[in-house]
Amino acid sequence: MKRIFLTGICILVFALIVSNSHAQTGGMMGDQKGEMEKSQMMEQKGMMDQSKTMESMMDMTKQMSEMMKKMSGMMKDMSSDKSMKRMSKMMKDMSKQMMEMSKVMEKGIVSKLKMNIMQDQMVHMQERMSEMEGNK
Repeated sequence: MKRIFLTGICILVFALIVSNSHAQTGGMMGDQKGEMEKSQMMEQKGMMDQSKTMESMMDMTKQMSEMMKKMSGMMKDMSSDKSMKRMSKMMKDMSKQMMEMSKVMEKGIVSKLKMNIMQDQMVHMQERMSEMEGNK
């Protein structure tokens, strides 16, 4: 039951991210000169351009999916309350990360600092996941 619920949430979030990204990329055809000026201005303000943002979002989505697959396998032989609480905390952190990713997708752009923070959070979650796998 947990597995079905987790899989359903993953599919829903992924569909939301993909549909949002598709809608955001629809208006990208524009004047090349204007795009270059916009890109330079964004660079000066510490913002990532849309293609880099999308690339980073796709990478994080892939990492999140891999972590969920691992979690699903770990749930099969999870017995102790301590393990369940750690898994619950991990799920809450992943949910928070997905919400942040969703907000970035909605805006279509993100600051380099914000993206670095999100990527650092992802690395931290992966490290915790590895610890949990080792403690099975």
